[in-house]
Amino acid sequence: MIDRTAADYSALDVPEVLPRLFHPRPEPGFSQVPASSRDLLIPVADGVAVGARLHPAGFTAPTILFFHGNGEIVADYDELAPFHQRLGVNFLPVDYRGYGRSTGEPTVTAMMQDCHRIFAYVRENLPEMGYRGPLLVMGRSLGSASALELIAAYPERLAGLIIESGFAYAGPLLQLLGVNLETIEFQETAGFRNVDKIRAYTGPTLIIHAEHDHIIPLSDGQALFDACGAADKTFLKIPQADHNDVLLQGFAAYMAAIKNLVNKIRRE
Repeated sequence: MIDRTAADYSALDVPEVLPRLFHPRPEPGFSQVPASSRDLLIPVADGVAVGARLHPAGFTAPTILFFHGNGEIVADYDELAPFHQRLGVNFLPVDYRGYGRSTGEPTVTAMMQDCHRIFAYVRENLPEMGYRGPLLVMGRSLGSASALELIAAYPERLAGLIIESGFAYAGPLLQLLGVNLETIEFQETAGFRNVDKIRAYTGPTLIIHAEHDHIIPLSDGQALFDACGAADKTFLKIPQADHNDVLLQGFAAYMAAIKNLVNKIRRE
């Protein structure tokens, strides 16, 4: 286990980066919680909490702790959640500061520290709520940074890893978002280091990526897959898909791959 809670991400907490990396979207009026689900507020700092929504399938079912992409909020996944539940999976998407029902303002440092506090909360509170199945972590797009941070820190405590549209390298992504890397004197070693973090994980792993992703290219997904230390790993390319229509273009294959991963974990 690697203690990464003190890692320094201050090089990214600058005005040239933050408004391009984060687009917080509050949940106006708060959505209606699905009948079988429950909302959680997870404390991450004094006076700051992030929202989460648990969509349960069963007390012994595996749980997917899900970190979504930028511009998304927990409530956006209400329609997808029942498909996870039908697979016998508890689905637990979480927000970032300033997103959905969360308080506070998003920064890179806060996001990377908060995922540890979210993980600790889930590990402690889900069993108290009766949910004692294995825990997986999943990250989509920006959320891949949080998921891989946890994998690097707690590889033995996570039963599986799923990365959807994840980035291997921060520099090209920041450039695409309009950040001048020379202005901020950015070095990849001061970034998220996703491709390095995934080397630490040897559990069942699924990498999902769009064939024509114009934001995070397919080569990033391939780099994460190649670097992953797992013997049991799968790379799912969604043909004809772009960054934001993975589910539209490849829903059946997407859910089948998650089902296959979860079934492996159940057999262990």
